[in-house]
Amino acid sequence: MHLGQTIIFAIVQGITELFPVSSVGHAVILPFLLHWPDLQKNPAFLPFVVMLHVGTAVALLIYFFSDWLTYLRALMATGAVAEQTKTKVARKEFWLLVLGTVPAVLIGEFFNHPLAHLFAAPRAAMSFLIVNGVILIAGDRLLRRRGNRAMADLTNRQIIIIGVLESFALIPGFSRSAMTMIGGLLYGLEYEAAARLSFLLATPVILGAAVKELPKLAHSHGLLTQALVGGTLAGIAAYLSTWFLMRYFKRHEIRALRPFGIYCVALGAATLVYSFVA
Repeated sequence: MHLGQTIIFAIVQGITELFPVSSVGHAVILPFLLHWPDLQKNPAFLPFVVMLHVGTAVALLIYFFSDWLTYLRALMATGAVAEQTKTKVARKEFWLLVLGTVPAVLIGEFFNHPLAHLFAAPRAAMSFLIVNGVILIAGDRLLRRRGNRAMADLTNRQIIIIGVLESFALIPGFSRSAMTMIGGLLYGLEYEAAARLSFLLATPVILGAAVKELPKLAHSHGLLTQALVGGTLAGIAAYLSTWFLMRYFKRHEIRALRPFGIYCVALGAATLVYSFVA
């Protein structure tokens, strides 16, 4: 893998991981479009992609550092501080994130091997990308009513369902942020609150995947170096994407997901047609 490929992959991943357009889907489609088939045959390709996700996770940790610090303080609070409303809300949010992570971990562990072959199936990723786009467009239409609930208002059952929706991101073409945001909107969150939930919920899942996959990079020293470079670039791109999206969803009260849905349908359809005629 040369430096140019690393830079392209890193920038695309850093942007598409947070945008609701499926970073994994792009990671599968991109080598096909740019005629880099050897990448997907490399057993270290998936760990390399995970390393790019680590850069994204670090960016999210930095952006939402104050939130995670608040959770830590709330968990350690005792006495009168523990009884404060702010502390109770922080504790509730933290445990919701823990509970919401469980479905993705369990489902990911169980279906990891059955779904692995999809990472070498560009047409499947293109098709699922279209489905992802349709869900975004339909979700915007079905969820026109603007919710006003906060993240802490979610119930245990609701966050588990959102966690199950997040698990669809195991399939290339489905977006983690798209599924979790649709789930949040379904249960009455505003766009900004749904985006915040999505980004916070993504962090432990990404880091968990890294713990499992990154050791495989140790057997490929050349790719390890490229992965470190790519992870750094992906992190920078992800931080800028998060900054943009949090402001975007704060300013848009209706149909904020539609542009991303149209993009997914257009890209999926165009690349699918290209795959048959090229």
